[in-house]
Amino acid sequence: MEHQVIIKDAVICYEVIRRKVKTPRLEFKKGRLKLIVPKDYSGHEKIIHRHRRWIYNRHSWLREMRAGAEEIQLTERPDENLRMLVKSMVSDISKELGVVPQAVHFRMMRTKWGSCSSKGNLNFNTHIRYLPEELIEYIVFHEMVHLIELNHSPAFHTHIKARFSDHRDYDRKLSSYWLLIHNQVNSVSPCAAQ
Repeated sequence: MEHQVIIKDAVICYEVIRRKVKTPRLEFKKGRLKLIVPKDYSGHEKIIHRHRRWIYNRHSWLREMRAGAEEIQLTERPDENLRMLVKSMVSDISKELGVVPQAVHFRMMRTKWGSCSSKGNLNFNTHIRYLPEELIEYIVFHEMVHLIELNHSPAFHTHIKARFSDHRDYDRKLSSYWLLIHNQVNSVSPCAAQ
């Protein structure tokens, strides 16, 4: 069921979803605020009120990412070009970092640009075909650093910062691309497009 809350200058739509869960939780999925509650839960407004600051900050961040997405023109690389580009980057970064992945795979991923398994396999979201080359390189480098540091520890971030001192800017751009790509694939309700 669709609800609204006004926080500062924003009217934020949210959906209350009743599931077989023990505790309520808030999440933003595909740019939409969702409140997941136990089936017999009442008083969802209290949760919204208690987490107003987090909701507003997340909403503001999404608004900023949407504004960034409006400046983007998507171009799509052919599948074979994408594979050749990524494999070339993997080869170059392997020499730079002194690590070699076991395998490189491409597949559709719903929540991330890439992943690295504990066995050393790299997986890349096929949606990276819409990204400019420098963002693809950032993603490839990120996943290859996981061959050294499997988590997002301070040591991991030291490697990222050494090559990409402006990594936060890359992350913001990737978020804008993520929103744009997923909004073009999936239909969005008027509340989500605020």
